[in-house]
Amino acid sequence: MHREDKGEVLWLTSPEEQDYPNASSYLSLLGAAEVVGSLVAALREAPLEYRKAKDILRAARLELLPPDNAHVAADLKKIKEGKPLSPILMVRGALAGGIPAQVADGYHRVCASYYTDENTDIPLKMAHLPQ
Repeated sequence: MHREDKGEVLWLTSPEEQDYPNASSYLSLLGAAEVVGSLVAALREAPLEYRKAKDILRAARLELLPPDNAHVAADLKKIKEGKPLSPILMVRGALAGGIPAQVADGYHRVCASYYTDENTDIPLKMAHLPQ
């Protein structure tokens, strides 16, 4: 499949509102409610940054999901139809402590973007773990 058959990844200018509770739900599996609350608040305030799909997956130590995964396939369809995707929500890891970054919301979008072009610049908002 040629790149032009896959479409260009378009992005919204800010995350969709439901992305924040989704991030909170995921992060609540990893940390206490007060930490999760402060991380989600920080995500809401964070500026957009841009990172490559391949780097996001590596930093988070995540496997690339297959293109036939239902959620990845839905995002690939959106890309092909020219519909914009929501930016990613992430929590920065800690290099010194060996703690990977966390994709709090948007794992499937990162994978779909990777299939379109692994060097795609993905907009994201990043929160930092409390010290």
